[in-house]
Amino acid sequence: MSTNYRWVIVFAGALMGCVAVGTMFSLAIFLEPIATDTGWSHAGISSAMTLNFIVMGLGGFLWGAASDRYGARIVVLIGAVLLGLALVLASRVESLFLFQLVYGCLVGLSASAFFAPMIAVTMGWFDEHRSLAVSLVSAGMGMAPMTISPFARWLISAYDDWRMAMLLIGIGAWILLLPTAFLVRSPPVAAAAGPASAPQAGGAGMPLSKVFRSPQFLVLGFTFFACCAAHSGPIFHMVSYAMFCGIAPMAAVTIYSVEGAAGLGGRILYGVLADKFGVKPVLVAGLLIQAAVISAYTLASDLTQFYTLAIIFGGTYGGVMPLYAVLAGEYFAPKILGTVLGAATMLSSIGMAFGPLAGGWAFDQFNNYNWLFIGSALVGLGAVLIALAFPPLPRREQLQAA
Repeated sequence: MSTNYRWVIVFAGALMGCVAVGTMFSLAIFLEPIATDTGWSHAGISSAMTLNFIVMGLGGFLWGAASDRYGARIVVLIGAVLLGLALVLASRVESLFLFQLVYGCLVGLSASAFFAPMIAVTMGWFDEHRSLAVSLVSAGMGMAPMTISPFARWLISAYDDWRMAMLLIGIGAWILLLPTAFLVRSPPVAAAAGPASAPQAGGAGMPLSKVFRSPQFLVLGFTFFACCAAHSGPIFHMVSYAMFCGIAPMAAVTIYSVEGAAGLGGRILYGVLADKFGVKPVLVAGLLIQAAVISAYTLASDLTQFYTLAIIFGGTYGGVMPLYAVLAGEYFAPKILGTVLGAATMLSSIGMAFGPLAGGWAFDQFNNYNWLFIGSALVGLGAVLIALAFPPLPRREQLQAA
């Protein structure tokens, strides 16, 4: 198979990431319409997102391991079927508990089927420019606020019905994801060996239990956890926070979109910088910038200030996210990369789970979001401190001999 096909893999991964992340995070756009229509509390609706991240973390580990064993295509195909079904069902439920169960569990389970398998298979296709390829796949996730979120807001306005909007997004997810899943192919070497031949160990037979106790994985996983715990609340509640500050609803959505647009550039910029200066120093610098800009949101009051911060915030959190996969690829053998990425994603998703619920609780208790941003900034500084403990990057030969 021509190695030019690797760019088709990049396209497929970017598109599926965009749809999966976009549909999941569209709950931020649905938050106010659902609360207004149903009378459910902000914290109650936001807790569906918290469940989403928890289930996404567990699912990411399972899907990553499954992709190592059976290949990425079957995993993303199952995820595509489940994601559309989850949104269709969530649009029909009549109680908060059922909404939390369906949206929180089924959307999280299905959305987690895309990240680890597609990042792992993309890294298998690329020997050179691997950081750029991973960043481009991740850039698809960054496109979600510019695509799915405005589309969701337009549907809600057009139909004046959040249920119809969510139903149509679920059907659209099927239309986009199911054909794209069939474009996914294993890299030539892995295809020749067969997906089932992947061992359940590291490069030289290292047991997974040892891999997960290694300093490389522990620092990687907990930095990822703290990073996501820091930015999840500000991301999820940004639209509601801007509206609370007096920004019109559609303009508030554009702030979310600006973050996504900045994330595209940030992913490419940070990928290029990581290739030039090294992954670890670029990651630490990005985490420091992220913590600073989160705290600055407490001072924002008009649309210009929100846009300025959104560019920095989106570019930074978007830029650092692919670097965790690049570090994993440097530390661990390719045949267990899906499992390792799934485990790291599980920790990051648990971190992501705190923000939406904490923000909803803070708003319900204090009628403002200041404590959300202050707490998130402190957690972001914690991520910086953890990242400073990253072990030196080993040569592949050294890792296999470990």
